[in-house]
Amino acid sequence: MKLTDLRDNEGATGNRMRVGRGIGSGKGKTGGRGVKGQKARTGVRIKGFEGGQMPLHRRLPKRGFTNIHALDLNEVNIGRVQEAIEAKKLDASAVVTVEALVAAGVLSRARDGVKVLGNGELKAKLAFEVFHASKGAVEAIEKAGGSVKILRQAEAASA
Repeated sequence: MKLTDLRDNEGATGNRMRVGRGIGSGKGKTGGRGVKGQKARTGVRIKGFEGGQMPLHRRLPKRGFTNIHALDLNEVNIGRVQEAIEAKKLDASAVVTVEALVAAGVLSRARDGVKVLGNGELKAKLAFEVFHASKGAVEAIEKAGGSVKILRQAEAASA
């Protein structure tokens, strides 16, 4: 096969319609745009406009809100931490913090804190310093001989 042999599938492409080239072409005079008015002109966008009537998106009730105080936490499973230790990316003797997880490539970037979840199996004895840890994660870490220090209470007490 050569580059010159490559073709589109049959019917995949068509010739461009040349509009506004006389009434005999079938797309003359108004060029397929109907007649007169705002929509016959180019560059018109009337999204959601209902001719002066209150638009649907403004008639319907609004629900909920965005909590401006909500924290954007990184979530990491203990199984993923164990994989990083086995790959020699994370030092088992050092304290596991947000910075250590980012440096090891477990997390792409540090957000407001880390939440440790209990999915997976942990074999290494680790000391975690994180914002939050689930019950299952704490049990698994302590079962492996490690410890968990929750930073959330320290920040709340100082605030």
